[in-house]
Amino acid sequence: GVERIAWPPDGRTVAFAAAIDDDADLAPFTKIWAVDVDAGPRSKRSRPWMVLDAAGGATRPAWSPDGRWIAAVGVLEPWPFDDASPGMLLAPADASTAPRALSPELDRPVQNLADTDLNGWYATGRHGPLWADERTIVGVVTDRGRALPERWVIDPRSGAPLEAPAASERDAHGPWADAVTHAAVVAPGSDRVVVLATLDGRGMDVMTVDLAVPPGARRFRTHSTFGSSWQRPFVQPVMTRLQVPGPGGPIETWVASPPGAGDATLPTIVDVHGGPLGCWAPAPHFEVAMLAGAGYRVVLPNVRGSTGYGRAWIAPQLGDWGGVDAADVHAALDHVVSIGWADPSRLGAIGLSYGGFVVNWLVGTSDRFAAAVSENGVTNQVSCWANSDSGPEYCRAARMGDPLTPEGVEALWRQSPLRHVASVRTPLLMLQAEADLRCPPQDNEQFFVALRHLRREVEYVLYPDESHTFSITGRPDRRIDRMRRVLDWFDTHL
Repeated sequence: GVERIAWPPDGRTVAFAAAIDDDADLAPFTKIWAVDVDAGPRSKRSRPWMVLDAAGGATRPAWSPDGRWIAAVGVLEPWPFDDASPGMLLAPADASTAPRALSPELDRPVQNLADTDLNGWYATGRHGPLWADERTIVGVVTDRGRALPERWVIDPRSGAPLEAPAASERDAHGPWADAVTHAAVVAPGSDRVVVLATLDGRGMDVMTVDLAVPPGARRFRTHSTFGSSWQRPFVQPVMTRLQVPGPGGPIETWVASPPGAGDATLPTIVDVHGGPLGCWAPAPHFEVAMLAGAGYRVVLPNVRGSTGYGRAWIAPQLGDWGGVDAADVHAALDHVVSIGWADPSRLGAIGLSYGGFVVNWLVGTSDRFAAAVSENGVTNQVSCWANSDSGPEYCRAARMGDPLTPEGVEALWRQSPLRHVASVRTPLLMLQAEADLRCPPQDNEQFFVALRHLRREVEYVLYPDESHTFSITGRPDRRIDRMRRVLDWFDTHL
């Protein structure tokens, strides 16, 4: 299908992202195409032509104000794995030369991948590229749990990059960076940018930031309160950032605590984000606020495989689901237990999507949890390879294997929670969206049926008509039902 339609300044040619090759189902990498809107049937431009060919896929085209250039976000290397972050690309609008990467050393994705539903899952944010003028491009970069605006400056004649964010600069963060979670660009300027952003756990409000200032010295100025005013009647969790010692290096972890809890030892729930190319943010999402409001600490670790920490943090998890990631979850829990914040006899786990996979894996490979909630997870990687709407390419990019050879089957089975189902003793609540095509019911029902045959404590709830992220975007009454079931489950077992 066609997506991300972009109009040029003269309004004559439409650019769009699409995978329109005959084998697009086997190589689903969108490229940037263009078509003349006024071309007659005999014109050679009555059919789309490619203007930006990125071997690893490109999307979100944007024309420069003079119509000379097209910027997009994508990957130039062919058949990339998940440790290759999409970057800012630039190509001449006449397709006369190949696209170039404007910041190849950045090693951070140019998109919003920070997980908090305070940033508006209900509408697509403006994450760039956006042209402020003929030489300045603005885009959002995910870096260590924050999705922040950055700018690229080019020579408008040659397209050569003159200024671009670099990974080395991004290590020089000031205090503001710990508080800002997400910024969707409203009005790009060459220096000052207007954004909708979360700050200190508040809902999104209108803010400005000066991108001409070095990253470590930037400050966000707030200009509205209406985006977060709904939060005033509610008690918000206290968010604490920890650098947890882990087997692969420090694990950036947020801990959400009930107000006034201090250093008390509390029942504690680890919440594993989806993706695995996601990352937890300084701002909590509704589920975390709910659990903290009910008296639980919630541990939110950005384990290996999380995005926003560079290629070296993602690569060890590829092809090792249930390995380094699970080790990092345990390390985060060990740490909060060691400092007295968590009661080791009252630990829980919850996760959605890839997080659901991790929960299913943890309860089959550990007996430390008193209760767990798995939502739209994965249990059998062998069958999910063909059952998921993105299974084959997803498994390839994640280096998980495929069921086309005995070695591939063994690799997928090695990373399947179903392999360990007989060892599950933890009471498990499984929540499933009936219309989920990413992690379909057929997969998770295998785990449920096996646990029932083993006569283990398990409940399976199927939500009709709902899709993968219904806990955030679904029908309100079903979201309320889900939250009540989660609270009841942990209240009963923790």
